[in-house]
Amino acid sequence: MAQYELIMPKMGESVAEATIIKWVKNEGDTIKIDETVLEIATDKVDSEIPSSFEGVLTKKLFKEGDVVQVGTVIAHISSDVNAAASTPQASAPVATPAAASTQAASPVKEVAHATNQDFSQSNKFFSPLVKSIAKEEGISVQELEKISGSGKDGRVTKTDVLSYIPNRGSQQTIVEERIEKPAAKPSNGQAASVAPVINKPAVSLMAGDEIIEMDRMRKLIADHMVMSKHVSPHVTSFVEADVTNMVLWRDKVKGPFEKREGEKMTFTPLFVEAVAKAIKDYPMVNVSVDGTNIIKRKSINIGMAAALPSGNLIVPVIRNADEKNLVGLTKSVNDLANRARANKLAPDDIQGGTFTLTNVGGFGNVMGTPIINQPQVAILATGTIKKKPAVIETPQGDMIAIRHMMFLSLSYDHRVVDGSLGGSFLRRVADYMENFDINRPF
Repeated sequence: MAQYELIMPKMGESVAEATIIKWVKNEGDTIKIDETVLEIATDKVDSEIPSSFEGVLTKKLFKEGDVVQVGTVIAHISSDVNAAASTPQASAPVATPAAASTQAASPVKEVAHATNQDFSQSNKFFSPLVKSIAKEEGISVQELEKISGSGKDGRVTKTDVLSYIPNRGSQQTIVEERIEKPAAKPSNGQAASVAPVINKPAVSLMAGDEIIEMDRMRKLIADHMVMSKHVSPHVTSFVEADVTNMVLWRDKVKGPFEKREGEKMTFTPLFVEAVAKAIKDYPMVNVSVDGTNIIKRKSINIGMAAALPSGNLIVPVIRNADEKNLVGLTKSVNDLANRARANKLAPDDIQGGTFTLTNVGGFGNVMGTPIINQPQVAILATGTIKKKPAVIETPQGDMIAIRHMMFLSLSYDHRVVDGSLGGSFLRRVADYMENFDINRPF
């Protein structure tokens, strides 16, 4: 009887680990090829993991709730079926979870072992990979506990440890030590200058209060938003755009368009088209920051924030938006929005965005100050479209008319996008919307 390995698959670029949410199959269960064995969740999407083999699940190497590195063996499957039906992964040697995690680690320098490596005394969870790096770098359990974790439920990840090592011992890394030390009193009697420490406010319960625990996605969103505000100095600029031509054109063509293409024409693909054109004019808003390097993106991949039935948001990505015509953009927007609402997005659907668009007007809001979707440097919010009296300049003189008006707001990373670039880009988006050709074919 042959024994095969079920591997934690790669779920998209930048995804290094996944959490096991539920084992659909138990040890001893028979499994068919492509039958779901377990459900997992990354910091992006939930997914089902099918089996590449037919046989019996003989061993589960991880429990529900465990965080597992990509490429790690998660289960063993025994089968009498010819081994030729298996994937190339089947020939890999069986490895324990600890060994597989250790192999995934980046090379680290050899130093003296830490004085205290008894992890049983810690109340925090550390993966085998993190423990291995800590051991080789001489990081004690007490020191490891002080590192701020960016993983699920605040867990310390490999990236956190490797980022910590170059700044080891600095005050800004070990926050707890700074809090415990009293401020020194200067000899001249003047107040000492102490770096501010931000503590979470204490929350007291009152009669009738209900405690609702955040779901997994809400926790991830909360962590991502706090991280973004910490990483990027946010600046937001606003413009008001007259989108009357765009509104009138859509009203005219939406019926024939749906009849011909089988797709509903919303404003979102029109907004995406204007943004893509403006990015080509101002490519330095289509960048990311890596330390002191600016990465200028070649592709224009526009993420669109979509609301889920749970009330959470997810950002699927329209790849190469500048290369699609209006029909292509409409089909992409509708497809991603529908699959987002049905929780059927694939990991690749939410990867690789270079700029994000969020429509706060969908909730009846006139404007917003969105938070940047890292590692991007800008995000555009479109407000609700309202009829308003506006002054129109004509060859015969100024006149007041009822126009369809909308506010646009752009939040941008002031490290690399200054007010001139951010304001000019935003104005260009509004110009494309205002100068929309009311007679254009579809």
